[in-house]
Parts: sequence; C-alpha cells; structure tokens
Amino acid sequence: MNKVLAALVFVAFGAPAMAQMSPVGLWKSLDEKTQAPKSEVRITDHGGVLTGKVERVLREGANPNAVCDKCADDRKDKPVVGLEIIRGAKKAEGKDVWEDGKILDPENGKTYTLRMTPIEGGAKLEVRGSIGPFGRTQTWVRVQ
Repeated sequence: MNKVLAALVFVAFGAPAMAQMSPVGLWKSLDEKTQAPKSEVRITDHGGVLTGKVERVLREGANPNAVCDKCADDRKDKPVVGLEIIRGAKKAEGKDVWEDGKILDPENGKTYTLRMTPIEGGAKLEVRGSIGPFGRTQTWVRVQ
C-alpha cells in the first residue's frame, strides 16, 4: 500500500516537476542591470531541436512595432514580436543543459553561441550567450 501511495504522489507531484527541467515553455526575460521585464519568449521543441520566439515586448516605452533593423541575416527588418531569437539548441547528453544553438540580441543584431540551463527546479532558466570566451548570462523566469 505504501508503495502505491508513493507512486501516486510521484505521478501527481514529481512528474510535472521533472517535466519543468526543460527550457520548453514561456519565459520572461529580465534586464541584467535593472531586473525590469524585457520580453516574453516562447521556447518550443521541434524533434529535439529548440527554437524560441519573442511573444511580447514588456520593456516600458518600447515600440510595439519595432523591427530588427540591426540584424544581418534573414531576420533583418522583421518585427521583433514573432522574431525567432533562439535557433538550433540541443540537449547535451546526460545533462540538463541545452547548447550548440544560437541566440540573437534584437537590440544590437548580434548572434551569440547559446547555452541554456534550467535552475531552481525549472522555475528559472540561465541563458548564456557568448562569443569565444566572452559572454553574458541572463536569468529568465518561467511564465508557463
């Protein structure tokens, strides 16, 4: 009986928590300096490869019709809302880390090597963009 109860508790509480240890979902990005909300980004899984698109711009005073005028690839002059900013991230074998992808900063048009690590039981996501040894890490907060 105790084993059955333990299994039910795991299914009810443990399985959803484990499912959260993935970047898939809706995230609020925060400004590193002010911690003010910047945007909401939805990360989706396409056969083991993650992509992420801006769903909403949250920055106060931001132009809701802004375009990525500094982008140099196929995203040039595309609206920031709906813009795919994460491409090609894959789960590292044996780790709760997604890497080998790219992340775009629509504010400067630069693309960085990407590494994403769920933390705090999947409630937050460390997002690191880098060029060589230089980079920065943001902590995003799960919305969904």
